[in-house]
Order: sequence, then structure tokens, then C-alpha cells
Amino acid sequence: MTAPQMSPAELESAATLVHLALAEDLGPTGDRTSLATVPESTRATAAFVARGPGVVAGLPVAALVCRDVSPGLQFTPLVPDGTVTTRGTRVATVSGPLRAVLAAERTALNFLQRLSGVASLTRKYLDAAAGHRAQVLDTRKTTPGWRLLEKYAVRTGGGTNHRVGLYDGILIKDNHLAGLGGDVRAAVVAAREYPGNAGLPVEVEVDTLEQLEHALAVKADIVLLDNMTLDQLRAAVARRDVSSPTTLLEASGGVNLETVRDIAGTGVDRISVGALTHSAPALDIGLDYLS
Repeated sequence: MTAPQMSPAELESAATLVHLALAEDLGPTGDRTSLATVPESTRATAAFVARGPGVVAGLPVAALVCRDVSPGLQFTPLVPDGTVTTRGTRVATVSGPLRAVLAAERTALNFLQRLSGVASLTRKYLDAAAGHRAQVLDTRKTTPGWRLLEKYAVRTGGGTNHRVGLYDGILIKDNHLAGLGGDVRAAVVAAREYPGNAGLPVEVEVDTLEQLEHALAVKADIVLLDNMTLDQLRAAVARRDVSSPTTLLEASGGVNLETVRDIAGTGVDRISVGALTHSAPALDIGLDYLS
């Protein structure tokens, strides 16, 4: 799998978060312990090491941490983001003044562990759904402020990004429909005719096959099938194939590592999984002193 590249917007977001993270860790005085115990002239080299299997993500962010702590730190990635790790895999090294290495350690690890955790969980979902055409997508259920980085981590794990926010996609959800008396057709038509549409595909959420029929009747670009049973998903695919073959179907709700394969097997095109970002455990990565 080709290593992903961080976009300029993602790098800008990373720089902002790194600045905030270092400010809260170092405070106004810096690392009092290292200042008190480590001679200024002492230099060191250390390795970032995976303690177990996973997918590494966030090495460019760790590099930003080291750069911001001290221009004297040399961060060297040993593998690209997206690499599958095993216990003992060295993913990067850092060299320079030991005080600076210690000041950067925890913040760099926090970014690496969190983003690698998202990438690792995403890869598990892809592996579980392998053999079917369905894409695995993320959602907006992200850590506030971390959305761009967490969506980068999803891509690193092989997943597909859904819309970033409310500004770059049109998704008519249940509460939008509630304000329109449940009229799926009217909502889709209104979204399509909206002058600010900018050519975006129109997606609408439904939770019954009857609502699906209304969405298919007006050729919605994407229909999100919310919390439907496997039988309902299969029926939805069959109806779509007959009446609006170009409409994409996206399953959502009740998706976990035990159910995702069966959901993919129904023939849906997309599966959105909030757990990729809201429930991903951190990948255990440590910093080992080398010399």
C-alpha cells in the first residue's frame, strides 16, 4: 500500500496542535527535571519502537515536535507511515541534546500513539471486510481539533475519508428530514438546487426501505442506510440495482469488527464507521535510549 502524504492543510493543523501540546507540557519554565539533572552538553540518540503489531502513522508530526523543541534535534524516520509494525520495530530515531530529546519525548509519542492507533484499527476493519467491494469510511466523530490528523490516519490505515466537515459535503440526516416533515424527495431536490451546492454529491440518510424508494425516485447520489438489518441491506441493494443503479449505498450503525464482513457481503458500496476515530486504542510505542 502506497504511503500517504500529508496535505498542506493537515501539516498546518499538525503545527498548530504541536504548538499547543508543547505549551501545555513545557509550560513557562521548560523541563525542570532535565534542567536540574542533565548537563547541557550531554547528547543522546534514542529510537521510537513499536511494542506490538499495528500500522504506524504520524511520523511527520513527531518530526514537527522535535523541530519545535530544538533545531539541534535530528529526527530520522526509519519507515514510512503506513508500515505494518511488529514488536520491536524501530520506526524512527532522534539525536541531539539529551535535554531536548527528553522534552520532545512524551509529546511526540502522544501523537504517534494516537494516530497509529487510528491507522491500526482502520486496517483491522479493512482486513475484516476484505473480498468485498465496500469502502470503509470514517465519520465526523473525531477528537475536537484533531479531525484532519485523525482522517489522515484513517487514510494511512487504508480507509477512505468521508466529508471533513459541514462545509465540504451535503448529507441530509434524520434531523434535517424532521424539519421537513420527513419528505425525503423534497430534501434531495432542495439540496440539489441549492445555489451553494458547488456540484457536491447529495447524500441522504434513511432508516426504512420506504424512505429509500423516495430517495431512489429522485436519483440521490448516495443513500445512507441507517441501522438496517442484513436482510434490509440486501433488499436495499436489489431495489437500487433496479431503479437507480448509479446511486451509491452506504451502511452505517451497528458496525463493528464482528459485523463488518457480513455488512460488506450485502453488496453495499460504502460502510461508515465512527469507531475508527472515536474508539481507537493507542498503539503502544516507546522511546528507547540507544547511546
